[in-house]
Amino acid sequence: MVKYFLSQTDIKSSWEHVFSAFWQRYPNPFSKHVLTEDVVFREVTPDNTLISRRLLTKTNHLPRWAEKIFPSNLSRSVFVIEDSIVDPKNKTLTTFSWNINHTRLMVVEERCVYSMSQEKQAWSLAKREAWISSGVFGFSRAIQEFGLARFKSNQTKAMRGLDYALSILHGDGPSRPLKASAKDAAEKAKETKLAASAKNLASAASPQKSNQFV
Repeated sequence: MVKYFLSQTDIKSSWEHVFSAFWQRYPNPFSKHVLTEDVVFREVTPDNTLISRRLLTKTNHLPRWAEKIFPSNLSRSVFVIEDSIVDPKNKTLTTFSWNINHTRLMVVEERCVYSMSQEKQAWSLAKREAWISSGVFGFSRAIQEFGLARFKSNQTKAMRGLDYALSILHGDGPSRPLKASAKDAAEKAKETKLAASAKNLASAASPQKSNQFV
């Protein structure tokens, strides 16, 4: 079983501005879990399509219930490959990303398409999809629930980070980091609730600590 996530977000900026801000997202005060970003490959094709591959390093803080189950030497960093295709003719920016370590524990695959809004002039649309899977026997459901909650929280931070980059691009960026909104607090509460549910599922699944993922 795979957990699926879908969201569509209107962005009050033109596609050209979103495209520019996308490459200037990090660092920002809302995505402190993103530690590094490196361009591995970049090419402009004969039809002027820009193809890129980047390697991102993100933090991987486990919830307390998971720390009791998985080995203490489990890496606290996640390495993520991000492939992107920029089509200036059709004005689309499509990204594909997936983690390349901890794959026996959990795999998060994401596809995001930034395009022009068909309903609002001079606006853009971000369509984000994600697939969360785990092959850990007895704990897959709990891990997927936690992964989905973490992904929702991080994608909210990602959109706020993009808004932050857009505000700087427009010349009206904040002089200091913005405070989290009530919406962020609600997302955090939801993540905590889902993590608690995952903890209960994990506890019911097995009382023994697994050494499978050392």
